[in-house]
Amino acid sequence: MSSLPKDNRRGFAAALGAFFIWGLLPIYIHALAPTPTLQIMAHRMIWACLFVFAYLAFKGELGKVRSALRDARTLRLLLASAVLITLNWFVYVWAVSHGHVVESSLGYFINPLVSVLLGVFVLNEKLNRAQWSAVALAALGVLWLTLQVGRLPWIAIALALSFGTYGLIRKQVAVESVPGLGVETLLITPLALVYLAWTLHAGTFAFGTLGVQIDVLLVLGGAFTAIPLALFAFGVRAVPLSTIGILQYIGPTLQLLTGVFLFHEPFTQTQLVGFGLIWAALVVYAGDGLWRARIPVIPAKAGI
Repeated sequence: MSSLPKDNRRGFAAALGAFFIWGLLPIYIHALAPTPTLQIMAHRMIWACLFVFAYLAFKGELGKVRSALRDARTLRLLLASAVLITLNWFVYVWAVSHGHVVESSLGYFINPLVSVLLGVFVLNEKLNRAQWSAVALAALGVLWLTLQVGRLPWIAIALALSFGTYGLIRKQVAVESVPGLGVETLLITPLALVYLAWTLHAGTFAFGTLGVQIDVLLVLGGAFTAIPLALFAFGVRAVPLSTIGILQYIGPTLQLLTGVFLFHEPFTQTQLVGFGLIWAALVVYAGDGLWRARIPVIPAKAGI
């Protein structure tokens, strides 16, 4: 990675950090198990909005949010990305809360493949032969796992499509990562506030009734939500989307290990075959990248 330009190295590191945080997120969500899914979602959005705007105010960058809100195209794109990430969060929180960590990890194993294909067919990014081989191995692993489910894996499909498309949109928005996240949370937060007000009126409001630990975790959800999303938004603009697609396997691998070894969800030999194919794809792609990084770049000769 040392041969990459500085911005690319920083983007690579940011994306890597985001995927590690997301990979360990099931532990946080399980700790909130007594809280209804929609209330977890609403608190994540509200506290993330406050966390992001406090940071922007400290950095003196609130003007970037105002600029984004005044640009019609940017506002439309960020509204679309806000809807997509909200859908992704809801499906994921519901899946983890109901004991589907392994299946949700399948969704994020499919997601990098979606990102790679979006990069190739929408953004015209190029893959070499080794990279295409990695994609083929990953696709074969995903197909195997999907067939073994015995039903339409709607959790996996919803997670993959929503987050893959979210990454594509954020790559095309000319707004820095944190201000862009500020706009996204600002657009959804009013709905979250209305929903929580309704639960308070209905007597089902969880905050303040399930213990101090739950209340603290709900508040910290702002940081757990904002930090990896900001890292991802920075990384996805700094490095090729195809590279982001492969790096995303880190998150679901950690989720899978958490689901199997910490929460004791079943993991069969047939599942191991599919996951093994996906891990082989990672080895091929990473090995190709390391090999090419060792090849010295020969400056092109001046034109005639």
